Parts: sequence; structure tokens; C-alpha cells
Amino acid sequence: MGRGAYALARVAVVVRAPAGWLWWPGLLAAGIGALVPGLTGRTAGLVAGAALFVGAALVVFMARRGRYAALARDASRAGKSVILQDRSVTLRIWRRAHRWWPLLAFLAAVASSGVLPAAGGLLMAGAALGLWGKARWLGRWEREHEALLWVRTESARRGGAAGKEVRGYVLTGTAAGDARPGGARAGDARSGGARAGATRGRAGGTRAGR
Repeated sequence: MGRGAYALARVAVVVRAPAGWLWWPGLLAAGIGALVPGLTGRTAGLVAGAALFVGAALVVFMARRGRYAALARDASRAGKSVILQDRSVTLRIWRRAHRWWPLLAFLAAVASSGVLPAAGGLLMAGAALGLWGKARWLGRWEREHEALLWVRTESARRGGAAGKEVRGYVLTGTAAGDARPGGARAGDARSGGARAGATRGRAGGTRAGR
């Protein structure tokens, strides 16, 4: 990076990064658990699992929304020296830093089926749904304000995009980066990289323009 440059990651991408690693293993664990009678029986396990699914989705979706909104409201415009991290790089960094806990969560969910069949897996899937919902909520803010929200990568490393170390967000235009509002993968028209004032930089990102 150049002198004084620093990297930014999309807030919505950081939020939704764990979702896929909770959703599919969670559904698999629930499917495996449904085959196990368990101490309480399949019916009780599925009913409890459905309640945990809905509860986890709501709790995760609502968690820290006030802080996200406050950081977005006070966000400042990005300067020319920032490097916009690609979506795939953000996801890869998260996967490397947390590669063990989704596996441990999956194993715990399967083991819990001995008591409540499928409940642990549905809990994981509900948490994933809540993360996707929060990313979509952020995407709605980005569309309404015609701007994308970014966070410094070193600040989001611990505690996520709304952790204690995050002092503020940075704004760019909607054409910056390679992900749509809400953090979803961009279509072919934009997946090639920078557009409208952003140029390709090193370290898997784009350099923001004015």
C-alpha cells in the first residue's frame, strides 16, 4: 500500500460472512438430528428447533442495530488513499480466522440431537437467517442513501463491523467495490472490479477515487 493508505471492507459483507457457514451445516445437522429419536422425541425436538430458529433469527437481526445505525449516520467520505477490499478477500479472511468454530458448532448441534433432535441445527440456521436479514437491512440503507458503507479492516478484525474497536464507517459511491448494496455478489457487469472513480489496486482490492 502507498504511504498513509489503509484497507476498507464492506460492512454488509463482514456481517454476512458467517451466514453460509451457519446455514448449510445447520440444515445438515438438523437433517441428521431428525433421524435420531432423542430423549424427548422427534416431535418435541422439531417444535423446540422451530422456536429456536425463529428466536435466533430475530435476536441476531436486532442485535446492535442501534450501533450500526449510529455509525452509518456519522460516516465520512472515503479519501483517495483507501484500498477497497474485494468481497472474496473479506470472506476468505473471515474463513481463515474462524475456520474451527463453525465445525465445533456443527458437532455440538449434531450431539444435541441426543436430547432435542434437530434443535441445534435449526438454531444455527436461524442465526444465519438473522445475519442475512441484517445485511439486507444495511443494503436498504445503502440504496436509500446511494452510498456504500465500509469499515477499516483492522478495526473489524475483532468484534466485527460494529465492535468496540470500530470508531466510524466510511462512505463511497454505489459503483465502488465488487459487491451490491447489502453485500451480495455483484453481477457480471460489475464483477470485473472498479468502476466510476475506483481503480484496481494491489492486495486484492480497488483504490477509491474522489
